[in-house]
Amino acid sequence: MLEPDLLRCFVAVAENRSFSEAGRQLGISQPTVSQRVRRLEEQTGRSLIARDTHSVALTDGGEAMLAFARRTLAVLDEAQAYFSGPAERATVRFGTADDLALTHLPGILRDFRRKNPHIDVEITVGQSAAVARRLRAGALDLVYVRQEPGIAEGRVVRREQLIWGAHPSLRLDPGEVVPLVTYPRPSHSRAAAVTALEAAGRRWKATCTVRDITGILAGVRAGLGVAVFPGGMMPPDLVRADAALGLPHLDTLDFALIDDPSAPRAPIEALSTAIIDSHTREARQLPGASEG
Repeated sequence: MLEPDLLRCFVAVAENRSFSEAGRQLGISQPTVSQRVRRLEEQTGRSLIARDTHSVALTDGGEAMLAFARRTLAVLDEAQAYFSGPAERATVRFGTADDLALTHLPGILRDFRRKNPHIDVEITVGQSAAVARRLRAGALDLVYVRQEPGIAEGRVVRREQLIWGAHPSLRLDPGEVVPLVTYPRPSHSRAAAVTALEAAGRRWKATCTVRDITGILAGVRAGLGVAVFPGGMMPPDLVRADAALGLPHLDTLDFALIDDPSAPRAPIEALSTAIIDSHTREARQLPGASEG
């Protein structure tokens, strides 16, 4: 039988491509990490990791083991969460910006549900300003929303560089009125676009005004204009249009967690931790992250 501790160690090495980083993540020494991986290799009779002085790579057997190990550990974690959690169910009323709901949140919520089977999540999706108002009105317990940098409210989880996005077919001559696909006021991305264009002396016109991210995407894909996206959230079928269309540099945008201090803390803390941990893992995997 494959031991869970060995599987966890192997997955940490595979995901971090580093024995030392795996040890730091698991709170054990690097020699212990190496020993556990060797034991797993002995149990399977396969070489799982190709090691040299500069890199850590998975063998074909290692790639197969990574898939098996993740599924096995997910089931074990789910069982552990179920039997160690409270018998009574809890609910967290959660609100989020719509672009987050289409990009980062589905995976986070799947993982959260697996690890916290006793906590139900009621989800409200909309523009950040509307979602934040519902929190202040007592209709939500926790929100994950856009806000301008420097606002001391909640906990900033991620900071994104705003970029211009367009359909590859869109053309724009220098000095031509910039067509915007945008949300109605108030909107952080609309304000960022208008501020940048007016500071650069560019004329603009809202050619398509919509109330949700699906409308933004439809308008941009139809070639009706350019839109502002957080850098890590623009769909791959659109192109970055800053340089190509001569558009001005945009500011950054924060995504923050804000909660109702009077709401039950346990479900709020559990979901907040899941979101923060997911972003931390994502940041470690970005190009340029240090190799252990």
